[in-house]
Amino acid sequence: MSYLSNADIEQVILPSTRDLGGFSVRRALPAAMRQMVGPFIFLDSFGPVRFGAGEGIDTRPHPHIGLSTLTYLLEGELLHRDSESYVQSISPGEVNLMVAGAGIVHSERTPEHVRKDGGKLSGLQSWIALPKQSEETAPLFQHLGASELPTINGEGINMKLLAGALHGRHSLTTTFSDLFSAEIQLEAGARYRIDAEHIERAIFVVTGTIEVVGQDGAYGPDRLIVFKPGAEIVVKAIESARFLAFGGEPLPEKRFIRWNFVATDQERIRHAADLWRKRQFPGVPGDDEFIPLPENFN
Repeated sequence: MSYLSNADIEQVILPSTRDLGGFSVRRALPAAMRQMVGPFIFLDSFGPVRFGAGEGIDTRPHPHIGLSTLTYLLEGELLHRDSESYVQSISPGEVNLMVAGAGIVHSERTPEHVRKDGGKLSGLQSWIALPKQSEETAPLFQHLGASELPTINGEGINMKLLAGALHGRHSLTTTFSDLFSAEIQLEAGARYRIDAEHIERAIFVVTGTIEVVGQDGAYGPDRLIVFKPGAEIVVKAIESARFLAFGGEPLPEKRFIRWNFVATDQERIRHAADLWRKRQFPGVPGDDEFIPLPENFN
């Protein structure tokens, strides 16, 4: 669901909610009225959820093409494994970036040492569509620790740059087009300016309540606010707030998204689906399970 504003706010999107067996996921992108913000074509917010002893998340091996995944946890821990033989845990404040490119398979599971006693999990995952000329790039994986992320601190603001460039800071994550993704935490009353250095910009509110200075309305958790190009935006926290700011230059070609595949050509998606159906993607060392292609995929 979304609605329009005639000021500096282009759209406000209410994510669709999916219950994955007691685990709540809110999908803000793609939405019915908007597919992308800059090169970002997918945004999920998951949790918070508390698992009991012996419980956890088990996202079995599945394929991707034509995109990069950007994972950022707010609580808990996950273990990433992929077909390039990367094995990496991720904790709050850290970033996992996986470039699928021509094709990669990965799984995400609760580590056994966490599963033993149970615990909390919440976080954000976005998918970044690759430029047409980079869709067949070789897959790769990057992990950045919390100390490796560029930051801005002061005047009630804590900003962590997860990917791309913002306010003269540059993330070490590998990117293929103009973009930014940053976690912002504001104390009550603090203000954060989002300059017009990127064409398309949006924020997704995680916790707290914010307002856009000069605009009517206040926005609480699970609201995606998309801004009009060119406007200088100032976000004010009505109460202490946490949100994801992201965007970039829009890609010139139309993107198709089916299941876990993104491409400029539907034939690439059909080919990837056929390879997965025939089990011809590379496997994930140490993780022999897999998620079948959906029955309605054609």
